[in-house]
Amino acid sequence: NAWTSRTIVCRSGKNLIFVGTEVGPWSKTGGLGDVLGGLPPAMAANGHRVMTVSPRYDQYKDAWDTDVVIELKVGDKIEKVRFFHCHKRGVDRVFVDHPAFLEKVWGKTKSKIYGPIAGEDFQDNQLRFSLLCQAALEAPRVLALNSNEYFSGPYGEEVIFIANDWHTALIPCYLKTIYKPKGIYSTARVAFCIHNIAYQGRFAFTDFSLLNLPDELKSSFDFIDGYEKPVKGRKINWMKAGILESDKVLTVSPYYAQELVSGEDKGVELDNILRKTGIQGIVNGMDVQEWNPLTDKYTNVKYDASTVLDAKPLLKEALQAEVGLPVDRNIPVIGFIGRLEEQKGSDILVEAIPHFIKENVQIIVLGTGKKPMEKQLEQLEKIYPDKARGVAKFNVPLAHMIIAGADFILVPSRFEPCGLIQLHAMRYGTVPIVASTGGLVDTVKEGFTGFQMGSFNVECEAVDPADVTAVATNAKRAIATYGTPAFTEIIQNCMAQDLSWKGPAKKWEEVLLSLGVAGSEPGIEGEEIAPLAKENVATP
Repeated sequence: NAWTSRTIVCRSGKNLIFVGTEVGPWSKTGGLGDVLGGLPPAMAANGHRVMTVSPRYDQYKDAWDTDVVIELKVGDKIEKVRFFHCHKRGVDRVFVDHPAFLEKVWGKTKSKIYGPIAGEDFQDNQLRFSLLCQAALEAPRVLALNSNEYFSGPYGEEVIFIANDWHTALIPCYLKTIYKPKGIYSTARVAFCIHNIAYQGRFAFTDFSLLNLPDELKSSFDFIDGYEKPVKGRKINWMKAGILESDKVLTVSPYYAQELVSGEDKGVELDNILRKTGIQGIVNGMDVQEWNPLTDKYTNVKYDASTVLDAKPLLKEALQAEVGLPVDRNIPVIGFIGRLEEQKGSDILVEAIPHFIKENVQIIVLGTGKKPMEKQLEQLEKIYPDKARGVAKFNVPLAHMIIAGADFILVPSRFEPCGLIQLHAMRYGTVPIVASTGGLVDTVKEGFTGFQMGSFNVECEAVDPADVTAVATNAKRAIATYGTPAFTEIIQNCMAQDLSWKGPAKKWEEVLLSLGVAGSEPGIEGEEIAPLAKENVATP
């Protein structure tokens, strides 16, 4: 009997609608895409009915046209929007189709999500994301999805929306002012999740009229800061409104939640609002299928906790050979993988290298980002031909080889809401050396699963010499443990951690159940999360 092997996990399955501008593996620039890729299937496995709504930036070949077309008022125009859909790992993946997102075909957006190049935004982003929010509010009502044996028909109005970052902040606003007054979604709730407080959606105050919201909401958006961008003086702030109008505010780690309410430097001027509403942090999980040392297709030696000590030296030699460093399994190797920008502290790292490179060590730095930082990376090999390599390219196979072959991963972030690289490293028995900020504090325990360097100066204008000293000192401290019984113990502790989405999904479930929305259908366990075939994703 097929039912005997299934345990009922959740007796009150909910209708959950996750909305975001990125959902991995279809669209991803960072942690947001990873969360919307990994958390929804874990919630579905707990017996909830789960949908994600995100833009269709590309012609994803696994997502089909539902033939449902709706009209939305965006700015002063009426826009037609179509919905595409696929069902993967227990989740209804819904993609909003409109030329504002899908113009790759005409050579316009080239699959870029926020702007034509890094650091530059599209001029019409407010209209694009207003359209996404409105489409997400219609999807549960208009899409009759019959994706599995348990659930059929539209999700209906008994739903919980999980809005992610500033782009989705209009969801609670439209819900409150357009839907609820008409008796629609009367019991629906909104949880708002902050993945990075540094991006808030601040625009000219006069732009409020583009959003088609009543004046009573102006105060929720009203914001004055000291910056001259995008205009001087009074502004609207999407994230401020999202925080104030939602039923619950969350973020991606408990320590980051504490930092956000600690003061205006870390709370980026929304700390006072968050102290008023409260904020709860839940650490992210990671994709334990893509990142699995037993099955990793990019590494030539597969291993687990029982074979890690035999496998690591071989993987290190393969890594050294790959990047052209002298091959020697007895030299400790430190890796860095990340965007080359101030948040990730790559500028601090480059300045710290001369202070510890004289040790018995090699360092491999992989990342793309700001052009001057990419140039600095490419200089490393010239300055330290036998000691250092910098690779300023997007290179997935090399990222996996570094995670598997390095002894340490350095994460010198000025701030880090959750961070994934330290989780990947721990799963592979690679010891993290991290700045003491955000999720790095929650996930790496000093002397047990890695090394804490203390917190760094969040000002990004210049590199603080104290931070350079901290990186150099702690790199030396870590190198000194290499090959000792204490080091072996840290490796074993790292590999013993459960870093999957299972634990985080349970915590998310507690929070969402507390919002008091009625259930979907009888509690049943969803199917076990199957790996998602990467082949299904259109390559830009």
